[in-house]
Amino acid sequence: MKRLHVHISVDDLRRSIEFYSTLFAAEPNVSKPDYAKWSLDDPRVNFAISARGRRTGLDHLGIEVESDEELRDAYARLRATKAEVFEEGETTCCYARSEKSWIADPAGVLWETFHTTGESAVYGESVDAAQKIASEGACCAPKNLQTPASAASPCCPK
Repeated sequence: MKRLHVHISVDDLRRSIEFYSTLFAAEPNVSKPDYAKWSLDDPRVNFAISARGRRTGLDHLGIEVESDEELRDAYARLRATKAEVFEEGETTCCYARSEKSWIADPAGVLWETFHTTGESAVYGESVDAAQKIASEGACCAPKNLQTPASAASPCCPK
């Protein structure tokens, strides 16, 4: 079963944890000095916040899957969009080990598709997925998470 993933960058983690814990009527499943995550069943969402020096606001969206089979299916759907896919592969991020790929939608919003395979004692490396997608040839990819998609071009009409 899949779970929607939402990641928001915040500037005051403690205050944000209090806010979202009240909003969700639940404490985070993971709470670190720079990160918190709620794995909720109602609504079914993996909601994460982090204070890691990025501009505040929506960082990215995603789809978390629970098996290798679901991941293969999700990757097939990513490729079917005909947009540039950045296959990050096995990585450590957000205090978890996972297998993941990234894609930017036509508006430049980043989507992460991933399967978590275990926990990690460290946050891990944050890849600049938007830059990787742009460098691999996606004309519609944003230059960074806060920059809109590129202007009109043959593959990205205005």
